[in-house]
Amino acid sequence: MSRRITKKRKFPITDPMYKSFLVSLMISKILKSGKKAIAQKIIYETFDIIRQKTKNPPLKIFEKAIKNVSPAVKIKAKRVGGSTYQVPIEVKKFRGINLGLCWIIKFAKVRSGKTIAIKLANEIIDASKGSGNSIRKKDETHRMARSNKAFAHFRS
Repeated sequence: MSRRITKKRKFPITDPMYKSFLVSLMISKILKSGKKAIAQKIIYETFDIIRQKTKNPPLKIFEKAIKNVSPAVKIKAKRVGGSTYQVPIEVKKFRGINLGLCWIIKFAKVRSGKTIAIKLANEIIDASKGSGNSIRKKDETHRMARSNKAFAHFRS
């Protein structure tokens, strides 16, 4: 009998302003050196910029962006018989959301702009429209998975 303990996932506490788990996850991804107040300030400023630019509720745009960026499959390197294969594996929903958040933050940092709030707002707006670097990353991941579909039987 297996001694492995299955641990139940702990969801973060909802965000105080928007009452959303996704915003709370985004705050924890931006967090640096435990300065949560600064991370919250960045996210709220980002949402204000989104509200000004789109004239729509920022939470809806943010949720749409996360939905557009979250991947369904990813590639994992698997060593079989001396050679390494890129095996496509399905991504669980929570992991897909986390990957999407990471990609949005990563590509927002390399964008041009004055502050991280402006960069993040532009990346979220682009992702909600279906363009931007984070969407390109998702499409690239899906393309790689589709091209390596022949090795799917190596999945474990």
